[in-house]
Amino acid sequence: MVDAAVYRDGRRVGTPDGLAATFRRLREEPGAMAWIGLYRPTEAELLSVAEEFDLHKLAIEDAMEAHQRPKLERYGETLFVVLRAARYLDAVEEVDFGELHVFVGPDFVITVRHGAAPDLSAVRARMESTPELLALGPEAVLYAILDAVVDGYAPVVSGVQNDIDEIETEVFRGDPEVSRRIYELSREMVEFQRATRPLVGMLRGLMAGFDKYGTDEELQRYLRDVADHVTHTSERVDGFRSALTDILAVNATLVTQQQNAEMRALAEAGFEQNEEVKKISAWAAILFAPTLVGTIYGMNFTHMPELHWVLGYPFALLLMAVVCVSLYVIFKRRDWL
Repeated sequence: MVDAAVYRDGRRVGTPDGLAATFRRLREEPGAMAWIGLYRPTEAELLSVAEEFDLHKLAIEDAMEAHQRPKLERYGETLFVVLRAARYLDAVEEVDFGELHVFVGPDFVITVRHGAAPDLSAVRARMESTPELLALGPEAVLYAILDAVVDGYAPVVSGVQNDIDEIETEVFRGDPEVSRRIYELSREMVEFQRATRPLVGMLRGLMAGFDKYGTDEELQRYLRDVADHVTHTSERVDGFRSALTDILAVNATLVTQQQNAEMRALAEAGFEQNEEVKKISAWAAILFAPTLVGTIYGMNFTHMPELHWVLGYPFALLLMAVVCVSLYVIFKRRDWL
């Protein structure tokens, strides 16, 4: 248990030091409201709360297991709300999601957090500083929590927008790591979308029950303002996902163009290298011809008529020249030289 307090007419009248003491103080204060804050509670703590306030077992199971999607359900006089809070971690450029379960009854509010966000101590301090708002009861606390969760999305939106701007620069700069960054941010936007999109329908459902449950006009204005912010945030998140999809497509196109350019450069280099090899091979063949003739006549066997022939030496030189010229002409016609 993080904090527990009993309020009457918008002012704290008791700060019990445990769940049992809170239950007892609430029963002793007619017309009071208890606000209990739990952080990753044990099963025994949740069962104790459920027994005291007659909470539905399905809602308690959801609160124990966590990893729920945002939703709003009504069990008799108790409202069960699941919210996904978010905060932007600037150091690692990541979005951290937390889960918050809220039980709202006629004379109690129970919050069960499964993450660092949101900071409900700030919400409690804000409500205690405006007793006229807190005096409106558990609904006022619920709307304050909704407002805090939705306001917490604004820094995330700004951080993500900054990341997308940086990614666009990296894409056109040809950063090899940008594809991974796009993928990771896209995955976070899927989570962000799952956190914000259901809230639009949830708040519309709450607004639809204004007349039925006699919601105070001041709270109605608060909720409409929260609904406007949620709608704006949801639209921004949808825009982020679309932008990241487009950026990923552009990056794939640029990568393909770069690969094609590299392949073309390799092909041109290979062609130039092949031309050089052909020239070297042609000259090697031309130089090999006189070497072959000279090698044959350099063996100095006894029975070699040309060795004692007066025209033998000029004949050998002429033969070398004819072979070399013939090979040069052939290679030249074939563009090897």
